[in-house]
Amino acid sequence: MSELYSSPLDELEDDYDTLIVGGGIVGAGIFRDLSLHGVKCLLIDKKDFTSQTSQSSSKMLHGGIRYLEKLNFDLVWEALHEKNLWLGLAPHLCYESPFYFPVFKGEERPLWMIKAGLSLYDFLSSYRNTPHKILSKKEALKAIPSLKEKGLRGAGVYYDAIVDDAKLTLEVIYDALKGHGQAFNHVEMNGLDINSGEILLRDCLNQQKTKKIKTKDIVVAVGPFTDILMGKILDWEPILAPSKGSHLWLKPKSLPIKDPLLLKTHDERVFFVIPWPNAILVGTTETKVEGELFDLKASPEEIDYLLNNIKKYFPEINLGKEDIISTFSGVRPLIKGESNGELGEIKREHKVYQPRHNIHVIAGGKYTTFRTMGQEISRKIVLKNHLPYNSNLTKKELRQTSIYKPFQKKSPTPEEVFQIIKREKVRTFEDLLLRRLGFPTPEHWTWDTSFEDFFRPLYPELKKLLFFSDSYSKYF
Repeated sequence: MSELYSSPLDELEDDYDTLIVGGGIVGAGIFRDLSLHGVKCLLIDKKDFTSQTSQSSSKMLHGGIRYLEKLNFDLVWEALHEKNLWLGLAPHLCYESPFYFPVFKGEERPLWMIKAGLSLYDFLSSYRNTPHKILSKKEALKAIPSLKEKGLRGAGVYYDAIVDDAKLTLEVIYDALKGHGQAFNHVEMNGLDINSGEILLRDCLNQQKTKKIKTKDIVVAVGPFTDILMGKILDWEPILAPSKGSHLWLKPKSLPIKDPLLLKTHDERVFFVIPWPNAILVGTTETKVEGELFDLKASPEEIDYLLNNIKKYFPEINLGKEDIISTFSGVRPLIKGESNGELGEIKREHKVYQPRHNIHVIAGGKYTTFRTMGQEISRKIVLKNHLPYNSNLTKKELRQTSIYKPFQKKSPTPEEVFQIIKREKVRTFEDLLLRRLGFPTPEHWTWDTSFEDFFRPLYPELKKLLFFSDSYSKYF
């Protein structure tokens, strides 16, 4: 019988100290923190781990340069220190990179003001960032030859980190599994008795398979889905102002850049253009979203918005929709502000709620600060289980790395594919391709052997182990 139909629910025990619902980066961080402290915990996700917001970021660990304008110095300080911590703990998943910030005549913030802001950014990192630089017009054009020359005054250069957001989340989960935790993807909470702590779990890939467990505490860390889930559990007042952010993956030769750029849109937002080994990432948008939140796609309007803003900086480059390999979107779980102002004005701090003595809810925040975001909840639960709490335990290195590392310029081997399935909690072909191998779509496969030629010989065996949706079955 295949792993698909021999449900992971068969491996569940009857009782846990804590159930964490939500396998994004925040839920993964809390799961690891509890596991390292000896709390018997279970992590579940309705889809694959990190398959929604946490794999849909701009792929950066960063302090948030734009938050300086909003005077969010505490958040920037925390994020910069967390960024530099992970550069040391997981250098195979993230690396420091210069970011070029071109400045043009007539802009609200001249070059001297940019220098002051970047100096403050370095200061808030406790000078652990590589120091910023200010480039003249000539130096900026030498670094970015195709950049618009008219009105260019120069550029600031500061340093943040590029990260494989999905793989960092996964490796945080793998590390927790070496302690006191269990984790299952494609498993949802299908019923809850708050008073008894009895929970009904259902296997989303084998819907006839269910299992009842009991737990003392429940942590809800489902990001933009918080209001939906909590509305099913309790009389819950919505707390979120969800914001959709979309990105483009461009062909690697569509723009002649070597390093990431921070650029401004025509409506005074910022967006990033970041070269990766086999593509260029562009994003992000910020639009209100209502209705369905799972597996969103970039709209035609968002695609035009990003392309038009890039063209403003590279007028001699004939960039078009034919240069797009694929797009992706995610939903930011922004907390409603008191003024209910524009999405861009809502702060990125997180909030923790405890609507019942045994239910803990966390929402908001930003990817980079995931480790510290959940510590308020972790501390309460660890102490409740009569264990000592040490906030520095999660500063340890991760103990299980991904078999197929990010940022590589070599294809995986068939042996690696089957090793990944065995070790890395893979249940569907999409899980394998997008998050364990890091190919957003088959069109991102750029190796000498075509996507079909590589996987077709493996398909009979893969079909025994993984679920294939119609969108992937067509390739075989």
